[in-house]
Amino acid sequence: MKKTTAQRNSEIANKLSNNLSRLLYEFYKDQDRRILQGLIEHGHPEIRPAHTALFSNLGMGAVRVTELAQRANVTQQAMGKMLNELERLGYIARDIDAVDKRAKEIRVTELGKQLAKDIVSVGSAVREYYNDKIGAQELTDLESRLRSAVDKLELDYLPESWAG
Repeated sequence: MKKTTAQRNSEIANKLSNNLSRLLYEFYKDQDRRILQGLIEHGHPEIRPAHTALFSNLGMGAVRVTELAQRANVTQQAMGKMLNELERLGYIARDIDAVDKRAKEIRVTELGKQLAKDIVSVGSAVREYYNDKIGAQELTDLESRLRSAVDKLELDYLPESWAG
């Protein structure tokens, strides 16, 4: 039986919308929304999704703008703009690099460290929500399988300042 144009279009739309990357993206959006809501409740109403993404690439040690931009896959100019916002809000500070006086190091301030702690705390609460909705073992299995896939693909996802 020959498919109609509408049937073929429906199949294409389903393949575009119902695949691994789309499912991961939808899960990410839900988690991000929940974490941002929790951060607002913890006294960080000015934090945006890009800021939390930056913190996941920042680590807790000093790092250069070039490394951050590279890890986030954005231009140094775009990263600089985001860092300006976080510096204005008091979450990070920029210092002259001790090795290369032309470069600036980014470090987390005390307020930034509190934000990092709050991100972890809120993230734990969100995980508990998912444990209740999905099941703790199923969520653990999903995370384990994703981590295994990332390892097998040899994807570098941890900031250098976290490597030890």
